[in-house]
Amino acid sequence: MYNLLLTGLMIDSVLIIIAVLMQPAKQDDAMSALSGGGTDLFSRQKARGFEAFMQKVTVVLGVIFFVLALALAYLSSH
Repeated sequence: MYNLLLTGLMIDSVLIIIAVLMQPAKQDDAMSALSGGGTDLFSRQKARGFEAFMQKVTVVLGVIFFVLALALAYLSSH
């Protein structure tokens, strides 16, 4: 059981890395920092399409990672 959970944790870790790397980059450059963030009003739009899907996938993989890590910690202490 321990080895199965550990393998699942490793696979989930790789999938989280892939999901984070596939997310589109935000366009926060030095100019927005110098202008005082006046464009923040329009940058807070709700994610749509592929970006929304990748955010949901990342959250789900993060929850799975957390649950597997807690299960491994519980099994290793008993």
